Amino acid sequence: MADDSKQTGVGERYALALFDLAKDEGMIAVVEKDLKDLKAMLAGSPDLRTLIGSPKFGAEDKGKGLAAVAVKAKLNATTQKFLGLLAANGRAGILASVITGFEKLSAIHRGAISAEVTSAVALTAAQNKAIAAALRQALGKDPEIETRVDPSILGGIKVKVGSRLYDASLKSKLDQLKFALKRA
Repeated sequence: MADDSKQTGVGERYALALFDLAKDEGMIAVVEKDLKDLKAMLAGSPDLRTLIGSPKFGAEDKGKGLAAVAVKAKLNATTQKFLGLLAANGRAGILASVITGFEKLSAIHRGAISAEVTSAVALTAAQNKAIAAALRQALGKDPEIETRVDPSILGGIKVKVGSRLYDASLKSKLDQLKFALKRA
């Protein structure tokens, strides 16, 4: 298995190249929307994840598959060409890290702050609104919040803003208690 840090670094370089191209063409928002659509497609389609991640499929097959997805989803020509380049260079497997890298660059460009909120169960609209308000007050800017559900945290939430992690999960509190009891 390839080293994740190497894949992330390559993904970030491809993301930067795509971002620079989109910026030059004045298409940052359009390409970002395309990539968010692709991210949703990847999350919802095991077949698509298998196509781009499996070594069983060659670069040509991955390119054809991604081209078909791009046409069907009516993605912008810049995004379509980029997907073709990614596949032709044998890098279709890093698409998720490219999307993440592009989203970060776009958020920086807009002056936005992104936050990842993880909870044990799906949050209600009121809870999302309260978290957004608390982050807005703490950060001084409107955050772009991405939510995840992770039942393993048992309860509470984790909020990641940049490299900072605020962990108010029940699992973390239980782990701290367990550690304290072992020391006693």
